[in-house]
Amino acid sequence: MIKFDNGKLKMAELISHIYQDNVGRWIIQSNEEHSVGVARLASRFAGEFGMSEWGKVLGQLHDKGKESHAFQQHIKKESGYEPDIKVCGNYNHAFIGGVLARKLYGKSADIFFVNQIVSHHTGLHDYDEIEGILNQDIPAEVNINIGKEKLNVPAFKIQTNDFHHLARMMFSCLVDADFLDTEAFMDKESSMLRRNKATLYELLPLLENKLKDLKAKADYSNVNAIRNQVQQQCIKMSDTEIGFYSLTVPTGGGKTLSSLVWAMKHAIRNGQKRIIIAIPYTSIIVQTASVLRSIFGEENVLEHHSNVDPEHIKDDRLQEKMKLATENWDYPIIVTTNVQLFESMFSNKPSVCRKLHNIVNSVIILDEVQTLPMDYLQPVVDSLKTYHKLFNVSFLFTTASQPVLSGLIEGCNPKAAFKGIDHITEIIPSEFRLHDKLRRVKLSINNEGRTYDEVAEMLSKHKRVLCIMNTRRDARELYARLPQEGITLHLSKMMCPAHISETLEKLKNALKDDTNEVIRVVSTQLIEAGVDIDFPIVYRQEAGLDSVLQAAGRCNREGKNGLSTTYVFSLSKEHNLPKGEMQAANNARLSLGTGIDWFAPDVMTSYFKQLYCRKECFDVKNMKHYLYNPKEICFATAAKEFQMIEDNGINVVVCWRNSFELIQQLLEKGPSYILIKKLSKYMININKTDFKSLLDMGVVSEKKEGLFVVDYKQQYDEHIGLRIDNNWANEVLIQ
Repeated sequence: MIKFDNGKLKMAELISHIYQDNVGRWIIQSNEEHSVGVARLASRFAGEFGMSEWGKVLGQLHDKGKESHAFQQHIKKESGYEPDIKVCGNYNHAFIGGVLARKLYGKSADIFFVNQIVSHHTGLHDYDEIEGILNQDIPAEVNINIGKEKLNVPAFKIQTNDFHHLARMMFSCLVDADFLDTEAFMDKESSMLRRNKATLYELLPLLENKLKDLKAKADYSNVNAIRNQVQQQCIKMSDTEIGFYSLTVPTGGGKTLSSLVWAMKHAIRNGQKRIIIAIPYTSIIVQTASVLRSIFGEENVLEHHSNVDPEHIKDDRLQEKMKLATENWDYPIIVTTNVQLFESMFSNKPSVCRKLHNIVNSVIILDEVQTLPMDYLQPVVDSLKTYHKLFNVSFLFTTASQPVLSGLIEGCNPKAAFKGIDHITEIIPSEFRLHDKLRRVKLSINNEGRTYDEVAEMLSKHKRVLCIMNTRRDARELYARLPQEGITLHLSKMMCPAHISETLEKLKNALKDDTNEVIRVVSTQLIEAGVDIDFPIVYRQEAGLDSVLQAAGRCNREGKNGLSTTYVFSLSKEHNLPKGEMQAANNARLSLGTGIDWFAPDVMTSYFKQLYCRKECFDVKNMKHYLYNPKEICFATAAKEFQMIEDNGINVVVCWRNSFELIQQLLEKGPSYILIKKLSKYMININKTDFKSLLDMGVVSEKKEGLFVVDYKQQYDEHIGLRIDNNWANEVLIQ
């Protein structure tokens, strides 16, 4: 029975959360308890960047609306505590805390308090939606006689393009605090699983021991000597202030472990809490995460991407712990995708923004930074500058071919100026001349247009050869013309992730066996960066210089063949490069002329300048318009527009291994986190035209809303993956 005190509901009697335990008792968390708990957590989170009192206010006000009669009736009915109770009035509660925040702190508080509170269940709103939300009366029973907190002044200087990130960071503090406090009450088992994380200081000896072990076991060679030199330089340069750094090391120079030891020692030196490694390709993520788990243990490395395989964790408790960690990144070492990282920074959704406050006081390694999409390069670089200045984040850019991210680069179009980072410290000095010392490959470039048959003939002259093509179609057409002898493999994104992983594993094992005389591979760019394979000869379809050098990195990787050759070729005119960035990158390379040292750092700098000056805009979705005016920030619109990978395709599940068994389980038992993750290994993203072709053939069906399955096993080829044609039907008839 709810009691009243002068017409007001007593705070201690107000329900925030309620559940029935296993013996039938009703367990109630009061709204006061919840508000105090959320305020405590949000204050701690925001205190990491000097705004603890601001976080406290968010926690105190976010659920004031639960004091209303309507909400109390609603929660009793929905929980089953009083199933027959009548709900009278509007039980939506978030707007009430927003109205109070406006009353207490004025309209200037909208950006840091009001939007966060009214949006903590729905997602941050555009500025022009706020007034409509606040234009509601506070129910009479809600206690509005609350004190106004004295707010601490942040130590950092805020510029116009910083406000939206700071507002989103405050949102993250509130949302995660709300989730965690609720979980601690409603699901104590999950809450306990989040505890007892190792610190980077505790993990450092594991890395040092691994490096000592590798050094002791390594044979002496020039390559290993250089790798050790790079590593020692990284250790030396780790004793530095929070800032921007780059590690430009040619392929084979030991970049992965060297960057990690720098990041760990740098983080410990500056009191930073975690290391986040952002990688563009899932194949490299899987490989990197595996290496890190072997060093630090499964319980200290979080692998977070769409194709992560939950089956690599055998322990159910640890598996659940990992699942929980993907929600807020409360882990010492995180390996994720560029897309996951940057789209989180521009998101408005509570579930996506939860993790943001755990990026504060971290070191972020941006691997293969040259792959950052130019269409979003300006807002991405602006976000890096904000996270460094406001949130004490150090960035390390790692690549074999460093793009130009510093200074000002002006294009042919006056509106296309790119304003980069003022100062980036290069860890490896130019006098090391790594591009000379690690030179194992020369380029042979021929711009005469070749047919598929001519390229296939060139490849057939080599016993072991890799050929990298620009498109799925080109890879498929070339593969079909190769003689099927020895080990002949195809790799493209028309194969599901599980199939790709199996093929890569097969390839790696085959390369280790000297009895395999013939190994020929045709692949798209998925094999280009980070995949640890070694061929004596590599062919690369014409592309930008960064892509060409990445391909060259798969050639004579260990330097055992003296000086090997990577051949760059063009296809005939009827197979011109797709228009857009691929064509622009190739033209930038062609503009550099001939007879130059393609591996020299200054040539790479010239290449990127040529590439950038051809760009019409580095902010194609106009993030500046949506986000850089503090009084008119459009969080929802910007989040919708900011898509580093355009979501124009459709995911389909194909028949590979046990995928159909998983589909059956889903239909019988319903979807679950683990099941969906397992199914993602058998999904392929195809364009809408190809999807329509499959529909017209009648080989794809929608099993559940949004879940499309290619039903016919014959449509998925064991060599090339998903076929869009129905030639298999003709083949069956002929037989």
